[in-house]
Amino acid sequence: MAINLELPEKLNSTVERASLAAEHIFRPISRKYDLAEHDYPTELDELGKLAKQAREQERSGKSDKADSAKEGTVNGANLRSVLNARELSWGDVGLMLTIPGQGLGNAAIAAVANKEQLEKFGDVWAAMAITEPGFGSDSAAVTTTAVLDGDDYVINGEKIFVTAGSRADHVVVWATLDKSKGRAAIKSFVVPMDAEGVAVARLENKLGIKSSDTAVIVFTDVRVPKENLLGSPDIDVKKGFGGVMQTFDNTRPVVAAMAVGVGRAALEEMRRMLEEAGHPVDYDRAAAAQHASVAEFIRLESDWEASWLHTVRAAWMADNSEPNSLEASMSKAKAGRTVTEVTNKAVEIGSTQAYGETGLVEKWARDSKILDIFEGTQQIQQLIIARRVLGKSSADLK
Repeated sequence: MAINLELPEKLNSTVERASLAAEHIFRPISRKYDLAEHDYPTELDELGKLAKQAREQERSGKSDKADSAKEGTVNGANLRSVLNARELSWGDVGLMLTIPGQGLGNAAIAAVANKEQLEKFGDVWAAMAITEPGFGSDSAAVTTTAVLDGDDYVINGEKIFVTAGSRADHVVVWATLDKSKGRAAIKSFVVPMDAEGVAVARLENKLGIKSSDTAVIVFTDVRVPKENLLGSPDIDVKKGFGGVMQTFDNTRPVVAAMAVGVGRAALEEMRRMLEEAGHPVDYDRAAAAQHASVAEFIRLESDWEASWLHTVRAAWMADNSEPNSLEASMSKAKAGRTVTEVTNKAVEIGSTQAYGETGLVEKWARDSKILDIFEGTQQIQQLIIARRVLGKSSADLK
């Protein structure tokens, strides 16, 4: 199928709402919560209510598939999510991660939940708990356990680096049903944060995205109904843990879109600084014939544009039920690498003006680093891409 890169008219309102929120809500308080880590941004409560109303309207109205039946393709929830993330992250990516009801766990629920679970958990605010003290990028090394006891699963373990872990009302937890069965036994569970045995052990002090809290959560004999297991409870050794990994195919393009949003903010400021210094960008002249900093800007802008096209492609494929693991990793790898380069170059070109806290350039440089790390590091994305391109399994290529 061909992809039409022109933005569908029905998504114009999504972009407009997110852009207004980024400019008039996020930007004015961006530095405030960067300097007040762990303080909850109460300004976002109203935005969370509006987002909930929008989700309810979408559920009550026509489906994206029905709207696109004549075209034969779908521009649905995934494309809407990346557009929303791009615009809001231009304002402040940490605040974007703090909007009530829009946690990374919500994307996991949307990716693998059945109809009953979507109805049950449609309005929760869900964080995502994968990483543990004993592993980072190797998601198959999960040691948190979930043991079936009657009609409940009993969960025990510790999770670290849980975004919005102390603010969300639910958390999607990766746990193994049977350690001896390897990665095939890893499943995801929706756990209420007020369940007995759930405890936030501490909040991390971080380099960037300080307005978003990052928690360590301990699960001690936490009981959840067996209906809270997302996907199939069966352990299929041949299939592996593709069900839970499908979550990443939805969330990696969203993280890529966050990187695109931060990158756009840095490029706009970089261009302003260049023009202020008497070096305007002229697209009608060869880059090599212009000031070295302008040539560098043009190169970075082209990489940024490529990042966005990768992101749109991955989201579109997800909306159209096409396997997009390769494309999701490509979008995350390209955007994550590009945003760190763009923001650091903006600090370099801006010199003392960009390094201080009078503006937001140095903050964007700090915020951008996590976008190349969480939801799979740059190295992991490169590994996944290599496996897909070369037709290798995880056992063949480590």
